[in-house]
Amino acid sequence: MLIKIIVGALLLLMIYNLFRAMVIMLKDDPDKPPMSKFIGRRVLLSAAVIVLLLVAIATGLITPNPRMF
Repeated sequence: MLIKIIVGALLLLMIYNLFRAMVIMLKDDPDKPPMSKFIGRRVLLSAAVIVLLLVAIATGLITPNPRMF
């Protein structure tokens, strides 16, 4: 259950960073941080979710669905 909460929180952070980048892109203010900062964070969080899921599957904390349908 803890893994699901952590993955959910990481996904919410990804969405937050995506919208922050969108706001910066639309306002085009030179004093704000660059948009690539927030897009980079989003990519880093995506990689963290994938690694976390792979580690959780490898250690047996979560089990994938054995059937494809």
